[in-house]
Amino acid sequence: MPELRRLQAGDAPAVLAFELANRAYFAASVSDRGDEFFARFTDRFGALLAEQEAGICAFYALVAEDGSVLGRFNLYDVEDGTAELGYRVARHAAGRGVATANVRELCRLAAVRHGLRTLRAAASHGNAASHRVLAKAGFVPVGPADPAHLGGKTGTCYQRDLALQQ
Repeated sequence: MPELRRLQAGDAPAVLAFELANRAYFAASVSDRGDEFFARFTDRFGALLAEQEAGICAFYALVAEDGSVLGRFNLYDVEDGTAELGYRVARHAAGRGVATANVRELCRLAAVRHGLRTLRAAASHGNAASHRVLAKAGFVPVGPADPAHLGGKTGTCYQRDLALQQ
């Protein structure tokens, strides 16, 4: 049974393998991370862990029994009881409710473990799957997204009040 757990230093090889294996798949719906991300992955991963340790962000990996990463579910810019939600699921795990179930679980963790009251997320208009996941996880549209946050694409901002746990 896959486990959603906080990102740890030892997860770096599995996270890199996940990102590389799914790079083209992700780039079809979100902005590509670029060659620099992969060239400097070790440094970037260390910076993520430092941000997590400082309480600025909380990063989670959905880890399969064999240790491979099936998805990443993250809380960014944690401040004043609010954070941004971001996630990505491996191509071979998509379309089976994995994203929805783990976004819901991250909402629960955001409230009980991180003391958050509100989560925000954005999805580009071309990413219908993310719109469905967010709606099923209790997010409601609150307006247009800033294209700068979506790699230049237009989209919708969503929000979820965690006090209204579903």
